[in-house]
Amino acid sequence: MTDMYEQMENVEEIQFIVVKLEDEQYGIQIGYVDNIVRMQQITRVPKSQPYYMGVINLRGEVVPIMSLRRRFGLDDDTYSPTTRIIIIRLEDQSMIGFLVDEVKEVVNLDPRTIEKPTFKLEEKNAGYLTGIGKNNESLISLLEIEAVVEEVKKA
Repeated sequence: MTDMYEQMENVEEIQFIVVKLEDEQYGIQIGYVDNIVRMQQITRVPKSQPYYMGVINLRGEVVPIMSLRRRFGLDDDTYSPTTRIIIIRLEDQSMIGFLVDEVKEVVNLDPRTIEKPTFKLEEKNAGYLTGIGKNNESLISLLEIEAVVEEVKKA
């Protein structure tokens, strides 16, 4: 996959869906988003990674569901009326769902306002972020989708 910053050089704005996990905001590039669905019954799959919740049936397709909270080492998921599953379509056209606390909004970010993290991140989580976006007064951690799902696809 080409580096997000190379893709952004000639683009005036990039759209991200902003989701909430605990008190943090994360951005998912809108090109990856296939669908957003309400929480539904997730069928457990034995002996899977701890952040892998199970699978759902989406229009006849079996889609694996990942808890982003667990993936990032946050507290366990709490379900509320705002809990959503973001269905992501990867470059190889496979799909995966991300369980999030809430879908906030769609924002347009100017690539010039996106900064690569210059601070040392915890090694395990360092690859999950492509940068930090500024939207008015709030900061949004922008996710590197392929890195977030990488281990899942190997399994």
